[in-house]
Amino acid sequence: MDLNEAVTGSVRIYEGRIINLRVDDVTLPDGKSSKREVIEHGGAVAIVPMADHDTVILVRQFRLPAGGPLLEIPAGGIEKGENPETCARRELAEEIKQVPETLIPLYEAYVAPGYTTEKIYGFLALNLSDAPEDGDEDEFVEIVPMPLTEAIAAIATGEIQDMKTIAGLTLAARWREANRK
Repeated sequence: MDLNEAVTGSVRIYEGRIINLRVDDVTLPDGKSSKREVIEHGGAVAIVPMADHDTVILVRQFRLPAGGPLLEIPAGGIEKGENPETCARRELAEEIKQVPETLIPLYEAYVAPGYTTEKIYGFLALNLSDAPEDGDEDEFVEIVPMPLTEAIAAIATGEIQDMKTIAGLTLAARWREANRK
């Protein structure tokens, strides 16, 4: 069965600093026409920084769309021409003032493929050391070290509601169990 849709036209409605919005005209597999609203995004990284074998470093920051602060793993947008690993190192330095000796890829996933092109690259960061990096001037974060087991429990209680964080912490816990010494 052919599930492909053919784009027959596209109009960019909005261009922003982080996202663009376009409306595409498409021909469906049955020949009918429809429209698709697409948020264009350059991609992002999300990093699970481990201070030691049992402690993860989370950040709490205000998220306007969520209506308040969220407890999350550090994350940020990939700049034009930047690869995901370089972005992950930069974001850790900016958000938690740490750089990893080791970055382990955990996942690559589309955030919401029904309406955005955003793909997120998840990493596990190990062997952290101090980084003299200034943070983003429009970003205010509280650094929250926490045992990984408590962070996993915070998913079930609803204290952690961010999907990239849920995926990252879950996969980091799985990695830790597989690499327990």
